[in-house]
Amino acid sequence: MAGHSHWANIAHKKGRNDEKRGKLFGKLSRAIIVAAQTGGGDPTMNLSLRYAIDKARKASMPNDNIDRAIKKGCGEAGGQQYVSLVYEGYGPEGVAILCEALTENRNRTGGEVRNLFEKNGGNLGTSGCVAYMFQRKGLFAIAPGNTSEEQIFDLALDNGADDVKEIDGGFQITCSPDDFDQLNSALEEAGIETEIAEVTQIADTEVELDEAAARKVTRLIEALEDNDDVQNVIGNFTIPDEVQEVLNAEG
Repeated sequence: MAGHSHWANIAHKKGRNDEKRGKLFGKLSRAIIVAAQTGGGDPTMNLSLRYAIDKARKASMPNDNIDRAIKKGCGEAGGQQYVSLVYEGYGPEGVAILCEALTENRNRTGGEVRNLFEKNGGNLGTSGCVAYMFQRKGLFAIAPGNTSEEQIFDLALDNGADDVKEIDGGFQITCSPDDFDQLNSALEEAGIETEIAEVTQIADTEVELDEAAARKVTRLIEALEDNDDVQNVIGNFTIPDEVQEVLNAEG
């Protein structure tokens, strides 16, 4: 999630991913491979792998693709050895940005990420320059119409949520990473479908962008997300609904 807290922005990013399904599947496969490499191929014993598989299934990734990725991670089908990296920097208007990547060639990826920052009005910083502005959290997004306010508030707070927000008829829930599995299981058992269910970085405070700033920052975010090695891009900004509508209309 690229720093967006409004439901319209969440849905917009999901739509972009749907349009680029082939590239998305490649990124999801890479995440599964790394999770299997580091914790083994059994999702009941490897929570990172379970989360990666769940995310792939939410994106309608075929089971054959998932199984191949697990085998690669376990060394049964060859494949590259990937490392996890986090790049930190500033975008236009001084927006803080975290860029999470999985790569088999850190020199190549570092050069490409630096180039993307510079070409799109930002600059890549040193380790720790913006990380202190974010907290690692479990994040859930529930589309409008999937649950009632009473049901989601009671269920979420009973299962470790630290915040529940009603946004444009949908809900956004955050929790400690330690409570993610319990809350995720509770939502599944209640039959409440989530559009997003992941452990990610969330900004402590967000800067609201006007139309000109939002256009610049979005251009950088989308350029980074289009890189094959980049898994996730997070910024400490929010885009008002009326501005997002203008950006959506522009394509």
